[in-house]
Amino acid sequence: MNDQQIRTHIEQLVDEEHRLREHGDAGTLNAADRTRLEGIEVQLDQYWDLLRQRRARRDAGQDPSVAHLRSENVVEHYRQ
Repeated sequence: MNDQQIRTHIEQLVDEEHRLREHGDAGTLNAADRTRLEGIEVQLDQYWDLLRQRRARRDAGQDPSVAHLRSENVVEHYRQ
């Protein structure tokens, strides 16, 4: 996956996230929607992390294709 494909995937996830949040605002978010929303939030963290890894590797003169999608456990426990 190249940077553009990663960005496109992020945009698709953000669009879906916004649609689900609108349902939540309207009071029509069911349990499956809430579960999907939580999954999207994790995926977004993972793909943003992947994009940052690729950029950091490129900036360091390394191969960005070596970057990999990190697990939920890793990306959800970063210190902010």
